[in-house]
Amino acid sequence: MKKLIVLGILFFTQFSFAQTEHAWIYFTDKPDVANSLANPITILTQKAIDRKVNHGVVIDERDIPVNELYITQVKAQTGITVKAKSKWFNCVHVLGTQTDINALLNLAFVNQIVYADRSLNVSSRPSAVAQIERTVEKFETLVMYNYGDGSNQVGMIKVDKIHEADYTGEGVTVAVLDGGFTNVNTMAAFQRLRDNGDLLNGYDFVDRTSDVYLYTGNSHGTNVLSDMAGYIDGQFVGTAPDASYYLFRTEDAATETPVEESYWVEAAERADSLGVDVVNTSLGYNTFDESKYDYTIADMDGNTTFITKGSNIAVEKGLLIVNSAGNSGNDPAWGIITAPGDGNGFTIGAVNGSGNYASFSSRGRTPNIPVKPDVVAQGESVYVVSSGGNVELSNGTSFSSPIIAGGMACLVQAFPNKTNLELMQLVRESASIYANPTIQLGYGIPDFESVILTLSVAENRSEATIQVFPNPAKAIVQIKLPEGFENATITVGTLVGKTVKTYTTNTTYKNIDISELASGMYLLRIEANGVQFTKKLIKQ
Repeated sequence: MKKLIVLGILFFTQFSFAQTEHAWIYFTDKPDVANSLANPITILTQKAIDRKVNHGVVIDERDIPVNELYITQVKAQTGITVKAKSKWFNCVHVLGTQTDINALLNLAFVNQIVYADRSLNVSSRPSAVAQIERTVEKFETLVMYNYGDGSNQVGMIKVDKIHEADYTGEGVTVAVLDGGFTNVNTMAAFQRLRDNGDLLNGYDFVDRTSDVYLYTGNSHGTNVLSDMAGYIDGQFVGTAPDASYYLFRTEDAATETPVEESYWVEAAERADSLGVDVVNTSLGYNTFDESKYDYTIADMDGNTTFITKGSNIAVEKGLLIVNSAGNSGNDPAWGIITAPGDGNGFTIGAVNGSGNYASFSSRGRTPNIPVKPDVVAQGESVYVVSSGGNVELSNGTSFSSPIIAGGMACLVQAFPNKTNLELMQLVRESASIYANPTIQLGYGIPDFESVILTLSVAENRSEATIQVFPNPAKAIVQIKLPEGFENATITVGTLVGKTVKTYTTNTTYKNIDISELASGMYLLRIEANGVQFTKKLIKQ
């Protein structure tokens, strides 16, 4: 998102004798590494651990939090303000004068200083460079929605077809990293989300508050969320209306500074710790309020910017990162994707309602290796729900990205044992010009229905009928399984993945007793013949 440049402030800072700089301060080590890795539940949620184990993702030193004692000592140094922290990079983002920042090298645990103004990067301990580089590399339910104004944008990628197969994001957790979520907690378009217990905790990394709705200066995140989670009966339905959502504010709409990259990485780390499956980020960075921080086109190489390096680690950790390509297509001085869209995540460009390239959509690099954008969705004359609750037209890859992200959440529900990389590749292969990608469209418009049909498990699931009744229930719940699914494991768990009870059955009927459970919503996970189904169970 672009910010307005306040010329008066720029004029002042240009001639300031003690200019404030942005810098990342890297630490030498982390506390209690061996014990934390031996007992990962002390640093991650059970849902995060389960996702990593299920996808073969190694829990390593990067998952261990930054040493808070180090952070406290940095905060105590003259002229230093700590704005963000990153466990993946074992660093903090600070503001201060160059003199005060350089003085941090006197702290024994400070290993490396990297300035956002790269012309200043002459004060680091040489031994740290190699270490940093190594770190970076290293149902008998038929869903029939009336999509209303959103019919074209949903139907273009055939997410409506997988909704009909009852894949609507149920049991999947999505994190939205954006600039503001005005009225999400009150507006009618998200009432269904709230009623179903799918609006999870949020956090404002900019203002450092758990009340993510306190800031009302920007509603971009509200619009973005609507294309996944919005629901207005007969008027509008998003692409993953039954997923669960964390909302993280990482973008400061009033300014454009490098610290926003650090906020984003910190939020991605939190999403990983919480066991999030899909992350949508409709943000992009290339130029800043102060030109000395600007990136060049050459920097969009997939592994230079701080946010892209963080995104790459997130992908490595198993998160399905979906991000907008950017809106620089008509900018003759730039034209290409912005960070973190140049990284290993799933980068989404924009087309119009007819499926033709939207001229504002940022293009891939030349040569286009790896192919970027990955795929495209409608982003020109696309419908969103405004913070005032109205269904309105808008433009931008900011909205093609969540349209795809919601579809990816549905695929995670359908194929929970597929890794993020596998799902991204399946969607690429389904796209309209997979054999002949371009810098404008990447692999083209994906077909989510064909992804479902491509995998053999889809045949079992499309015919499978699972009945859970009564639901809501007070005591005994009867589960009816389809033929061929007699030997099943039935797990009752919390919304954050903690197992409460486990049952097995060798018949198509199974009664389970939930009378001892506290009232609330649970996830019922049924596994048989290598197939997993997830349904919500409400205990009265």
